[in-house]
Amino acid sequence: MFDSGTGGWFAFDRLQPRRLLAQALRLPPPRNTVSVRRGIPIAMPDGARLLADHYAPRTPRAGPAILIRTPYGRASETRFGSGLSLAELPAQRFAERGYHVIVQGVRGCFRSEGSFTAHLQEAADGAATVAWVAAQPWFGGRLGTWGPSYLGYAQWAAAAAAPGAIHAMVPMVTSAEPFSVAHPDGAFALETRLRWAQGMALLAKLDRGGWRAAIGAEARLRRAFMRLPLLEADLAAAGVELPGFRAGLLHNRPDDPFWQARDHSGQVGAIGAPAHLIGGWQDYFLRPLLRDYAALAAAGREPQLTIGPWTHAHPGTLVAGVREGLRWFDLHLRREGAARAASVSLFITGAEAWREFERFPPPAEELRLHLQPGRRLAPGAPPGEAESERYRYDPANPTPAVGGALLGGDAGPRDNRALEARPDVLCYTTAPLPAPLDIVGTARLVLFVRSSLAHTDFVGRICDVGPDGRSINRADGIVRVAPGVGEPQPDGSLRVEIALGPLGHRFGRGHRIRLQVSSGAHPRWNRNMGTGEPAATAVTGLIAHQAVYHDAARPSALLLPLCPPA
Repeated sequence: MFDSGTGGWFAFDRLQPRRLLAQALRLPPPRNTVSVRRGIPIAMPDGARLLADHYAPRTPRAGPAILIRTPYGRASETRFGSGLSLAELPAQRFAERGYHVIVQGVRGCFRSEGSFTAHLQEAADGAATVAWVAAQPWFGGRLGTWGPSYLGYAQWAAAAAAPGAIHAMVPMVTSAEPFSVAHPDGAFALETRLRWAQGMALLAKLDRGGWRAAIGAEARLRRAFMRLPLLEADLAAAGVELPGFRAGLLHNRPDDPFWQARDHSGQVGAIGAPAHLIGGWQDYFLRPLLRDYAALAAAGREPQLTIGPWTHAHPGTLVAGVREGLRWFDLHLRREGAARAASVSLFITGAEAWREFERFPPPAEELRLHLQPGRRLAPGAPPGEAESERYRYDPANPTPAVGGALLGGDAGPRDNRALEARPDVLCYTTAPLPAPLDIVGTARLVLFVRSSLAHTDFVGRICDVGPDGRSINRADGIVRVAPGVGEPQPDGSLRVEIALGPLGHRFGRGHRIRLQVSSGAHPRWNRNMGTGEPAATAVTGLIAHQAVYHDAARPSALLLPLCPPA
């Protein structure tokens, strides 16, 4: 047994450092110190042993438990100390407040036996681990699950495979199905998929002491984003083939058996465990997370939802997950405390304040802003005469992604003025607003367009332009045009619709709303090469000549969900 609560130079009070940390994180005071038993083998039905750590409150009594299953390493497994583990901070915080916490390395990761195949084995292994927890003498009969990203997916998988055995869930920045994260709106999420695959390969090397592999990783990755064919981008990023990256790229249909074996979204509504879903406005998981929320709500499950101003990897998500997780577990595992007043809590960027609602999306009226001559954006209908804007998109010099829902350090709100100066980006901007506007929900962009190519993309992005001229991105989306996509118009143009967001943002008085229209946001979405060839193997790109119309017959418009003020 390892006593992680000794405190060292806080020897006058073994709980003092934990109290100070609790104050910093705005958590309830700790109840006890914690002991940790490392490397417990848990046998799976096929005989593979997955290792786990047990964080226990120093008490002989049985109590509720929390399960965290992760591919990112248990604290004791890294060669750089316990602080590297994603699970260490929450496990300690839960255990010092009376919970037994099991942190398990998933199959094939960090000395757990077997081979890691992303998403495929979490249902069976999760159910076996849940059964193991239920058989332990320290288990008091009620089990919760916790974790972000892949850890959150592992929760959905275990809950689907072990109905009734889990009593509370906190899935964060995640979803019950991985396809729409890999292939959002028909495109391929190049930055997130390749960065994650490279990161998993680096983690495996770090565990074996190969720390030098991390040197230059970011530079290699950025070169890899431009590699053709795209199937070989892993060679540029990691020096070896990355099977998970390649499989995710090649299997590009949601009905493919590859994805169906990994999809638990159809079972979400039947999962009875109370779930508190936590997301971020700048997280690429947000749309599928909200679909999970909607499925739970439609089934009468009364989920809670928290959305903060976070990117996928922002530390604020972890802190909020611990804070809200403790409250949720106390309520549903211990039957202590009270639920918060409203089931939905949203951080409204721009207002920099939290608002509470009964559901998501909250009631809103539609604010329609039409694209106008002179690159204006205004409520009135556009003029009757034919008007269009034209630009040229070259996949050899793709329009870049600046900020937004990325995995890397460039994610989040960023100043877009340099992007907007490019000739392949159109911008339409309102006059300064006379009063604040709260936009909460999913915006939509209706475009009437024409392209010289049958295969092309159109990207929309909403920005907030402040009085100082900075243009900060708030929501975006893409449509991948191919034969059969969009509504052909009598004049030969095409009507397409793009979902932008979701977002929860206040455009302040004196600010302006700006809409960007382009044909790329690389490497967030892979380049459309314009040939119709498979994205994985295409090596030739064609230049697209694009037109965007905004007249009475072709009224392109931005549709915003306008929420009543607080």
